[in-house]
Amino acid sequence: MRSNFDFTPLYRSSIGFDRVASLLDSLSTEQNQPSYPPYNIELTGEDQYRISMAVAGFAEAELNIEMEQNKLTITGKRVTEKEQKTFLHQGIAERNFERRFQLADHVRVEHAQIENGLLHIELRREIPEAMKPRTIEIAKSGLINGDK
Repeated sequence: MRSNFDFTPLYRSSIGFDRVASLLDSLSTEQNQPSYPPYNIELTGEDQYRISMAVAGFAEAELNIEMEQNKLTITGKRVTEKEQKTFLHQGIAERNFERRFQLADHVRVEHAQIENGLLHIELRREIPEAMKPRTIEIAKSGLINGDK
């Protein structure tokens, strides 16, 4: 089921939010994403985030983290073992996965590490100086460009 939203009121008073419609459309396809592997998203500071993903059984060489534009993709590809094992019970999933995250503008990956079967990816939002609030000085009447 797909619902259509009218973003016309948003476009009347804002500029640069034209990506919102495509982002909301992508949410409906992301709901169909499998739940494996489980993950958490934490706010660790004012502009700092951490994705923690359960990757038990995966070696570092079997994991890949890639960032392209504002999309973070984490993949796990198991190396097939030559020796076939006979399990009496297999509760640890060892299947390949691909998990994607849409990142906001100016969010970058700082580093990643594996600890106790969890892959931790540290993220930080860094707003460029040009985008931070600044005060605009009002020139006196008749004076332009600092004329005195």
